[in-house]
Formats: sequence, structure tokens, C-alpha cells
Amino acid sequence: MKADELREKYLEFFEARGHKRCPSDVLVPTWDPSVLFTPAGMNPFKDHFLGKVKLEFTRATSCQKCLRTGDIENVGRTPYHHTFFEMLGNFSFGDYFKREAILWAWEFLTSPKWLNLDPSRLSVSVYLDDDEAYRIWHEEVGLPQERIERMGEEENFWPAGAPTHGPDGVCGPCSEIFVHTERGPVEIWNLVFTQFNRVGPPPNNLRPLPSKNIDTGMGLERAASVLQNVDSNFHIDILRPIVEAAAEVCHVHYDPASDAGRRLRRITDHVRACTFAIHENVYPGPNREKYVVRRLLRRAVLDGHQLGCREPFLYQLVPVVVQMMKAPYPELCETEARVAEAIRLEEAAFFATLDDALRRIEHVFASMQSRGQLVVEGQAAADLYQTYGVPPELFESLAAEQGYAFDWEGFRKAMAEHGEKARKVVELFKTGPVENLKRALKFTEFVGYQTTSCQATVKGIVAGEELREEWSVSGPEHRLIVVLDRTPFYAEGGGQVGDIGVIRGEGFVYRVVDTQKDGDLILHYGYLESGTLRAGSTAKAEVDAERRQGIARAHTATHLLHYALRQTLGQHAQQQGSKVDDDWLRFDFTHQQPVTQEELEKIEQTVNQCIARPARVAWEVLPLRQARERGAMMLFGEKYPDPVRMVSIGDYSRELCGGTHLSDTSQVERFELVSEESVSAGTRRVVALTGRKAAENAARVQETVTQAARLLHAHPAALVTAVGKLLKEVRDLRKQLTSGAATAADSETEPPPADQSLDYPALKSLLKEAARLLNVSVFDVPKRLQALLDERDKLRQQVEQLRQTGLLSGESLLAEAESVGDTRLVIREIPQANPALLRHLIDQVRARGGSTAVLLAGTTDDGKVLIVTGVSRDLVQRGLHAGNWAKLVAAVVGGGGGGKPDMAQAGGKNPEKLPEALAEARRFAHQVLEGA
Repeated sequence: MKADELREKYLEFFEARGHKRCPSDVLVPTWDPSVLFTPAGMNPFKDHFLGKVKLEFTRATSCQKCLRTGDIENVGRTPYHHTFFEMLGNFSFGDYFKREAILWAWEFLTSPKWLNLDPSRLSVSVYLDDDEAYRIWHEEVGLPQERIERMGEEENFWPAGAPTHGPDGVCGPCSEIFVHTERGPVEIWNLVFTQFNRVGPPPNNLRPLPSKNIDTGMGLERAASVLQNVDSNFHIDILRPIVEAAAEVCHVHYDPASDAGRRLRRITDHVRACTFAIHENVYPGPNREKYVVRRLLRRAVLDGHQLGCREPFLYQLVPVVVQMMKAPYPELCETEARVAEAIRLEEAAFFATLDDALRRIEHVFASMQSRGQLVVEGQAAADLYQTYGVPPELFESLAAEQGYAFDWEGFRKAMAEHGEKARKVVELFKTGPVENLKRALKFTEFVGYQTTSCQATVKGIVAGEELREEWSVSGPEHRLIVVLDRTPFYAEGGGQVGDIGVIRGEGFVYRVVDTQKDGDLILHYGYLESGTLRAGSTAKAEVDAERRQGIARAHTATHLLHYALRQTLGQHAQQQGSKVDDDWLRFDFTHQQPVTQEELEKIEQTVNQCIARPARVAWEVLPLRQARERGAMMLFGEKYPDPVRMVSIGDYSRELCGGTHLSDTSQVERFELVSEESVSAGTRRVVALTGRKAAENAARVQETVTQAARLLHAHPAALVTAVGKLLKEVRDLRKQLTSGAATAADSETEPPPADQSLDYPALKSLLKEAARLLNVSVFDVPKRLQALLDERDKLRQQVEQLRQTGLLSGESLLAEAESVGDTRLVIREIPQANPALLRHLIDQVRARGGSTAVLLAGTTDDGKVLIVTGVSRDLVQRGLHAGNWAKLVAAVVGGGGGGKPDMAQAGGKNPEKLPEALAEARRFAHQVLEGA
């Protein structure tokens, strides 16, 4: 039986028995902070099991995409371990229990209509004290006692060991089903009976639940290996072709028993896992789930490297993965090229450093061996990770192959010193007052699509970790959470920020500063402004309507932006994340290179054209399948309810969205792109403004251009040219001062441009280019120009003073030199001194050769004294130390300094004593040179 047939038979079997067939949840459940990836089939139903949501069905069945890394070291080594796998499951939420779960499992496995397994090949295990499950298996199914094994809480309880070791919470015994093969017994199905609430340590700590649940899991790959009679999950019909393709791209033969065979199986597993993750827009990166994808890819690259690959190869396997998995997941076909390119880029980045990294690792191992060291130091692993991108888990694996342990604590400490954040630990099942309200209320009715105000009843008040019946302490420092039975307040979600506003009732005013969602419960965060707030009170909930309208402008514009990006850059430019606020939006999207200025202008123009040509914005709730058929944009990796809310704009944009929107695109009023940047490899980010903020930004741009042009005495059309000319003049003046060669000022001026009227996009483009030339933000252009103009004027003055003193050069200074024995001594005051000029002149003097000693000094622009000394190396040996010379002279002018023996710099604060200082410089030089 093929894997696709097994999957469909399982779902069909339980659907025929009253179960709702549920599609696989996303692989990265962002709604669940307790996990990075979906680890089990029951994960999407956690709140169903805990009674925290309103149940629309009490029986469900699914085939869930899962990803776990806990057993990663066993992947490829054993026949059954994977990171990515599919879990078949059937679930009961207070409906049927053990008898039905056991009898249906037996029927599905043994009936000729279904899997038709020989009953004599099956055995089961039950929890030690679970007499009910034992009786059903023995008396109703008819299994003989010798094929029913009672086992302890570590093997047959969920969570494992919960009665003794915890954690507190929902738990229960389980029953496992085994198929006996030539390789021995293979566990293919686990039936979990969640019937207890653990409270504290034993004894008598398992309290019966009022509502008992069923959670079962059958690994698709493992069951398929039994049905196909193959010796490994990797040899079933949907995995063996990927293994063979991996062997082909690595140019090796697949021998299952060899070390190369193990590596090829691991490559197969990891590339399949990463294909699904990147398909859901989880790209390789440094944190959380992105780090897992990077770790898997780089581990697979290392395996390929050890098989002889020196160039990217994994990306070539993506089409094979898609081909094998497209029957249940046809959406993979839509992102095949994008996924392959993302993998290729990550491979290329790692291959670029891998050889150096492996040499460094070999050096570490050799050093450890010579010292008899058995543990890889955490600092060494941190250095490898930061320098070469080698994941510590990969380093640990290589170390284990050499028989070395790995210092994880030392690694974490080293990374903390580098400023890396530790991974956050979260609890599996949350507890507290909000969780209690979820169980009691299930959901809050949201009426915010129709109105921004409504009558409601206060259902819960949370202060700290307590549920309160009333609250009378006012002030922003006393934060509360208020729960209503119905509300117009939109809770943050889908990138849109939560609403703010006020809840007023008889005798109280409550200020809402944020709105969030926990499950189906809407939480109003805020504080009491006045009066006493009581549970059960009636109130009027009022959203800040002006802010809501600004958010709606930004959200509708976000959909227009998404459309414009895909039109301009290509269909690959899909949303990676967004934030929508009051007339402000941030949008992340897939794109492998910076967006050019021309492309940005076209994107902005497209959005504004959509605004200028009014189109109706409409939304409707419809079945997910129908929305897909009508071409709705569905973001891979997003979890959508069924039915869904589809937002349509004209005939060009359809997206599944729960946010608040305008009724017409013209209401956006205006759209302004203000920035574009990289977020991570393959992901770009733009920030934009709408409505009032866009108009304010445009006015500011126009004022900034006018101000900058006025400073340069230029027409706005000539702004960029004038900025370039100013920058060149400043550079030239600096060079003149540094060289000591003043030239005549360039008096050539450009004729004023003809009268030219500029539209706003042209003004905006000119300002951006001016900001780029000046290396500042657009609104800092006038400030930077004023600083350059002030510097130019000062430099002009200094150059003019330099010109009046005559041309300075090393040659002219030597012409004035005093001879002291065989040494030429130069001591001179230089007007308008600057360090670069004085050092340059000293270098020119010393370059002429012979014994030279030079001290140049002068007064700087800020009224301080600058002294620079330089001596030839032979004089250093004779006792004339430039640093000591400068320090001695600086003391005369109330300062200090010093430096190297052959070049030094010092300063002082009393310029009126400069003649006295120069006389002291001459005296000291004569003393040293004549004494030598």
C-alpha cells in the first residue's frame, strides 16, 4: 500500500465514523509560544482538549506535518527516526473514550477493507494499572494475555513519568500497538487516554477529569514501511526516490549498510524538512525556528562535503521532494523555485567557509589529543560559530565521532559574552487567571467590523495574577486586563496593532491602551481612570475611531503594496511579516537582492495609481476551498480558519485577512515609501506612510528641498549638482591645507538653470540622491550642508592665510634651516596650523635625507597651541627624542603631550607664550646636538 493511499484510507475511515477531517496545521505554529515547530498531531487541538474554546465538533481526524529535533543524532542511523514526519491521528474531545478508540484501531488495522494486517502479528501494551484498557483488549478484541503487556509510567503514560515526576496538569495512560516483523516488533500506533489531572506529588495525585479525551498517533512513514514490507522508513515509496536522487547528485552509490548510506538518508530527511519549512516562509537564520532550518541545512551540507561535494547540491533535490509530496500538499509546487533558491544561497554561504572551518576543527581536535583533553571547550565552539557559521550541534556531532564530549555550559557562557540572547524557555500548558477565564467564557464576540462602539458586560478583571470581582485603584501604574462578553476592539493579529479607546460604565471609566487575544478571548489591557470597576457591570466600549481609520488606511495600503511588489518584482515577492499601525506600515517580503530606486518608484507609483482610481474594498466569509478557487492570496505558513474572511480590492487583490479595512481605495488618500532595507538573507523590508502621515512627510520633503537649495543658492532642480560641487570644493581645500600648497580659488560658477517646475516624485528623488551623497538621512540634509558650508568658509580662510604666508614646502623650510654641526635644525611657527599639514611638512623635510630635526608650531582655530616634532633616526640614537622634545616645549605654553622617538605631537593653551616656547625648543635642540 502506497503512502498516499494509507493517508487517505486513515482519514476516510475516521471521517465515516463522525470525525471532522481537519487539514494539517502549519509546521510553525506562531500562535503557540510553547513550541517552535508542530511536534505532534494533537498540538493544533490543545485548547480543544483543555476546554478553552467553543467546540464546533467533538471528533476530529488529521494527518499533521510535524518536525522534531530531539532525536536528530539518530536520523539516518536507525530505520525509523526523522526530523520531519507525518502523524495520522484521531481525537475525541469529551465524546468517545477507550472502548471506541481501541475497537476502531483494531478494525482499521485488521479489516480486509482497510489495512488487512494479520491479527496474529499484532500485540499491545497497556499502563500497569489500566485494567479497563486491558479488559477491552482481552475480552472484546480477543487478544490472548501473552500478547498484552502491562508497562510502567515511563513507557505507557503521557507525559512519560507524569504520576511520579510531573508536570501537573492533564495526563493519562496510553496503549501502544505493535506489528511483529522479521526485524522484531514495530510500534505503529499509540492511543492516549487523557483522563486525569495531576495535582502535586504522589500518592493520590491523579484526579479524574470531568471530560475524558482521546488522542492517538500513527506515524505515516513507519506504518507505510510495515505495509510495504521494507526494512527502513527511508525505503518507502515517498522517500526512497529522494535517497536515490541524493546519491546521484553526490555522485556516490547508495549502499544502505555503508556510512555513505547513513549520510544520504540524513540528507534526505533534512532536505525534506527544510523544503516544507522554507515553503512556509521560515528561512535559515540565526534565531529560533530559522536557526533550526539553518542547522539542518548545514548538517546536510557537511554530509555532502564528506561524500565529496564541493558545490551546492541540496537545492537540486527540492523538485524530487515536491514530486514525492505534492499529492497531499499540492501547494509545494507553487514555491518550488523559491525554496530551491533559498537552499542554494544558504549552501553557497556555508561552502564558502566550510573547508577553513573543518581545518580549524581538526586543529582543535589535534590540540586536545596532545593535551589529553576529553571535552571540547565552549569558547572554541563559540569562535567556530561566529567566524565560520558552524552550528554548535554540528561541532558536537563531529566531536562525538572522535569520542569527545562537548561543553554546552561553556558555549552558552561564551555566546552570552558575545551578546547572544539565550533561547527562551516556555511552558507547555499555561496556567493563571486568563486561562481560567478561557475555560469559563470560551470566546469574546467581536463586533468591530460593523462598529467602533457597542454595549457590553464586564466578564473578568485580572490584576496581576489574580481574578478580581471589583477594582477601584486608578492610575496608569496599576495595569489591568478586562474581558467583555462582546467588543468592538480589534485584538492585535495578522500584523495589525490592537485598538485603544475607553470602556465607560455607571460609576467608572477604564482606559484601554492595548488589545490582545489569547485563544478566542479578547483582552483589553489598560487602567482605571476613575470610579470602581465591577465584574458583571454593563458598559459602553468605544474604540478610538480616528486611530482605527488610520490603521485601516495602512492595512488596505498593505494589500495594495503586496500587489504592487508582485507586479514589479515578480510573484516570488511574498509577505514574510508585517506591522500595521496608525497611517504607518512595515512590510517584509521575499526578495534576494536590494530593490533598486527605479523599482521603488514604480512600486509607489502603482499603489498611488490604485488609490487614484477608486476600487471597492469588500470582504466576505466563505469556505477555505472556495476562497482558494477564487484566487485568494494564501500565505504559506499561516494558519487559516475554515471558513475564512476574504478581503477583495477591485479585481486585482484577494487576500485572506482578519484585519479592519476601508470601503474604497481612494480613502487611503496618499501612499509614501520612506525606506527599504535588508532584514536577513533573502528578506527585504519596506516602511511606508499613508493618509495624514504621508501628507505630513511630503510637506516635510518639500520644505527640506527648499531649505537645502536655499543654503546652496541653487534652484531645487540643481540640488544634486550643487551638493556634488560643495563636496568637491571641501575635499580640494583640505588637500591644499594638507599639502601646504595654496592655489587660487576656483571662481567659475555655473549659470543658473532655466526655470524648471518639478513634480513631487522628482523632488523626492533629488533629496534621496543628495542624502546618499552626504551619507545622511533625507531630513538631515540641511544640517549636514550647513556644517559643510561652515567648514568650507573656515577652510577658505585658512587657505588664504596660507597663501599670504607664502608657499610652504619641505624645500622652503630646509632653505631656512640652521646648521648645528652636521644637523639641519628647523624651528618655525606655522599660521593656522593643523596636525596633517605639520606632519606632512616634517615628512617632506626628512625625505630630503641627512640629519634633520624639525619643530613646527602654531595656533589652531580654537585658540590652542599645536606642536609637532620630527627627527631623523640617527638623531634618536644620539639622544634627541621627538616625544621628549615636544613635551618639554608644550610645558612652556601650559600643555603636554609626547609620542614616538622620531615623531610626536603636543599642545598647549597659552598661545601668547609661543615665542618663548620656540626659543626653549631651540635651546634644548642645541644642548642635545652640541653635547652629542
